[in-house]
Amino acid sequence: MDNKNHISKDNSLFRIDVIGPFLLPGLLCTIFLIFTVSLGLSCKKAPTEQDAPKEQTKTEKVDSMEVKTAPAETKVSEKLPDAEPNKPQEMITEETSLFDGKSLGQWAITDFGGQGEVYVKDGAIYMELGNDMTGINWKGPLIRMNYEITLEAMRISGSDFFCGLTFPVAENPCSLILGGWGGGVCGLSNIDYYDAANNETTRFLSFEDNKWYKVRLRVMPDRIQAWVDDEEIVNIEITGRKIDIRAEVDLSQPLGIATWQTGGAVRNIKIKPIKKTQKILG
Repeated sequence: MDNKNHISKDNSLFRIDVIGPFLLPGLLCTIFLIFTVSLGLSCKKAPTEQDAPKEQTKTEKVDSMEVKTAPAETKVSEKLPDAEPNKPQEMITEETSLFDGKSLGQWAITDFGGQGEVYVKDGAIYMELGNDMTGINWKGPLIRMNYEITLEAMRISGSDFFCGLTFPVAENPCSLILGGWGGGVCGLSNIDYYDAANNETTRFLSFEDNKWYKVRLRVMPDRIQAWVDDEEIVNIEITGRKIDIRAEVDLSQPLGIATWQTGGAVRNIKIKPIKKTQKILG
C-alpha cells in the first residue's frame, strides 16, 4: 500500500514537472497572438490622425464648389434687367422733331396699295397722288395723351384732303382731315361714329395749291383742339364720346399722315408733351 501510494505520488509529480515547462511557452504565445489581433482590429476601426484631415479637405472642397455655384446664379439674375427694353429712353419728355428734313428716318411708307411715290426733297416729305391713298406712318417713340403736334402741310395737286393726320387719343385713334370732300372740308374723323363731314367739328376752308399751312393739334384727356395758321378750327369736349377713325386710314395708326387722290407734302413735324394742369387755349 505504501509503496503504491508513493509511486502514484511520484508519477503525478513527474507529469507536472515534465509537462509544465512545455505548456508555459505555448500559453504565452497564445496570449501574445490574441493581443496582436485585438490591437490590429482596433487600429482598423479607429481613424488615424492622418485620415481625419483628408476627410476635412474633401468637405472643404465641396463647400468651395457650393460657394462658386452661388455667384453664377446671381450673375444670371443680374443680366435679366438688361434684356428688357429701356422704357424711359423711349419716352418723349420734351419737344422733339420727328423729321430732320433729310431722310424719312423713323417714318415708314404706308402700304395702302396703289399709293403714289414718297420721297424727301427740299426739307419736306412729298406724297404723290395715289389710287386712292398715299401716306407715311411713324415707327418711333410716341405720346398718347397730353401732347401737341405741329407741322406744315401743302397741297400740290388734286381736290381732296392733302393732310389726313391720324393720331392717338390714349388707346383710341382719331384723324384730323384738311381739305376733304372736294377740297374744303376740315374736321375730326370720327366722333360718335360720324366723320369730319358729318359731325360738330365740320368746317369749310379754302386752300391754295403749293402753299404751306401751319397745323397744330392738341390732345388732352377731355378735349381735342386744332388750328390752321393760328385759326382754331376744332375745339371739342370728348369726355364720354366715342373716338375712332374711318377704315380707309386704319394703316396710319397710331400716328400717320396721308392724302386721298391728292398730292401733298409735309415738313417741320414736331411733338411735345403738355402738362395736365395747363389751361385750354381759346
